Amino acid sequence: MTRTPLVDRVAGSNFAYQHLPLERCLDDLADLGRTSLELWGVAPHAHVPWLEDDDARRIRWAAEERGLRIACFTPEQVAYPVNVASPDPRLRAASIAMFRRAAELAAGLGAPMLLVTAGRGGEDEPRAAGWARAVDALAEISAHAAGLGVECVLEPLQRVESNLVNTAADAARMLADVADPRLGVVLDTVGAAVAGDTVDDYAELLGERVRHVHLVDGAPAGHLAWGDGELPLGEIVAALDRCGYAGLATVELFGDGRYALEPRPALERSLAAIRRAGTGLRIA
Repeated sequence: MTRTPLVDRVAGSNFAYQHLPLERCLDDLADLGRTSLELWGVAPHAHVPWLEDDDARRIRWAAEERGLRIACFTPEQVAYPVNVASPDPRLRAASIAMFRRAAELAAGLGAPMLLVTAGRGGEDEPRAAGWARAVDALAEISAHAAGLGVECVLEPLQRVESNLVNTAADAARMLADVADPRLGVVLDTVGAAVAGDTVDDYAELLGERVRHVHLVDGAPAGHLAWGDGELPLGEIVAALDRCGYAGLATVELFGDGRYALEPRPALERSLAAIRRAGTGLRIA
């Protein structure tokens, strides 16, 4: 089994570049040796309600000109009025429509993955009600995306963000209920730490359904550059290697104003820390 250093499989992203031109982000990522990009679908870079098919193609070409492929499209969600489990029928329908459109844009961007979340039910209603709405919505979105050649990956969220899918066990149950083998899972190291989960928990419960990783530091919350939090990077990298994880890992930096002002140094420090962690990820 061939090994490659994890640092060579770290995808760049525009998460910390919201207040800078997307071209600045692409230039930095190429200069830092990245070959893949997780594109955050946020204004002004790639706001889903405004993005036309031609816009998506132009972003794809701009990335490709710099040797980058867009590996995952991650629309802004939950913080905005986007909630596929909403008890408000109009809001829920609009949210599902947004994700369906995001899948179409992902195809135009050349992105094989679309990141989705389960939303949240009403805090004053039975959890089962919101859960059922999320199951139906994710099944519809996943099927629509698959028809376009795009695979959806579900990210568990922190409890302050969602009352539905927070843990690895929640994600496993959601995948079982959706019953679509094309739907995968994102392991977010901060979300996992806050929930009390480990890489081994995700591997045991989800196995190869873990198809993307957000590799980010925290204390334990907060999407921080490596070294600015307290998570055990060496243990995480070793566990990913031990479990045979073969996908990409994005350093998802935001939530700290320092990064928005000067995003590149934070990414450089994170890449250096990951390089020092030393362990490789197996390539299937």
